[in-house]
Amino acid sequence: MKSNFRFYDNRQKYLMFVNTCSEKWAVAQRVAEELDALTPKAPALRFFDAGVGDGTVLARVLRSMHRKFDRLPFYIAAKEISLEDIRLTLDKMPDRFFEHPETVLALTNLPYADAPWLAHRKDGAQPDVVWHEVALTGSTAAEFEQQINDLQPFLAANWRTRLSEKSGVLLPETPTVIVLYRRDCRYILDAVIPRPGHPRADFDLVLASQPFRLAASVRFKAGRVLAPLARALGPGGRLLGVHSAGGDPGLDIVRKVWPEADPFTTSRRELLDATREALGEEAAQFVFEPLPDDQSRLRYTMHTLPDEIDSNDTLIGTSTLLAAWNAATYVAQIEDDRLAEAMTGSAYLGATREVLREHGALWFDDETYVIRRLAP
Repeated sequence: MKSNFRFYDNRQKYLMFVNTCSEKWAVAQRVAEELDALTPKAPALRFFDAGVGDGTVLARVLRSMHRKFDRLPFYIAAKEISLEDIRLTLDKMPDRFFEHPETVLALTNLPYADAPWLAHRKDGAQPDVVWHEVALTGSTAAEFEQQINDLQPFLAANWRTRLSEKSGVLLPETPTVIVLYRRDCRYILDAVIPRPGHPRADFDLVLASQPFRLAASVRFKAGRVLAPLARALGPGGRLLGVHSAGGDPGLDIVRKVWPEADPFTTSRRELLDATREALGEEAAQFVFEPLPDDQSRLRYTMHTLPDEIDSNDTLIGTSTLLAAWNAATYVAQIEDDRLAEAMTGSAYLGATREVLREHGALWFDDETYVIRRLAP
């Protein structure tokens, strides 16, 4: 089962990465740029986050959406299999319902082929989707927070996972959808609130940020993730894809320990070509934009104190070295067994220190691309 280890499922590494690096900030800012290209249609601006994680990007995007479309109803849907991430996401939502009352939020653990529609898309023996609708009462963030906290027993009972014997990846035990909105806005949101048995996607904007393992095949990434997400776009809708690109100091750290490492093997152009092929005849409905290199690149950094690592005379603290090592190996998705072997000695710290001194900082490069559904 080691060969099927999912690096993104390691909570400690994930949380250290999120809290020491600015990727979430950078991605949210890039999503905000896409808002200028949208032409929302009644009854709501529809946004789908294909892997909401701890909700940091979503919360920032919702702030940007409110700034640009302050009185437009929002339908926000998000996929996430991790119970802990769903808890962290919900913890960031009370103030969003306060600032933008006309919000409907739907969270699900369904797979990519089903999640945008909040329903199973294929016929066959499928377990029923557990559907839980919550009409938040009150008018303050504190009141919303208490009601969201009261969902913990429901989440603990229904947001469980199991390990697939075939693939070794985590799967939801119970397909679940939870829908939240403010009761005092129920009337104006009636046409926005999703209902079981009436699947609809038609999103204006879809975010696919790091939605698959680096080691997955191009065919899997395109056919199982990007093609379904493209189909979830409404006319004129846009999908923004983001994935790690390498060629940065983070990869330098990894290669000082594993010189043969080559984790970033799929370019955005290969992904778009494979997605076009996976869509078949439907591909004629879409425009695939790899973007020029300077527009595609999305750079983010590890947070450090001023002058912490930019001088040969500076002693780089162990905590900084460990954070940099964690970030580099997290982004490259190095498996735990290889990490454990490398960390039996101190060479990995020396390698990390050497790269930090050479560059005076630690940064990582993502690349982005856009898939547009043509308007009629």
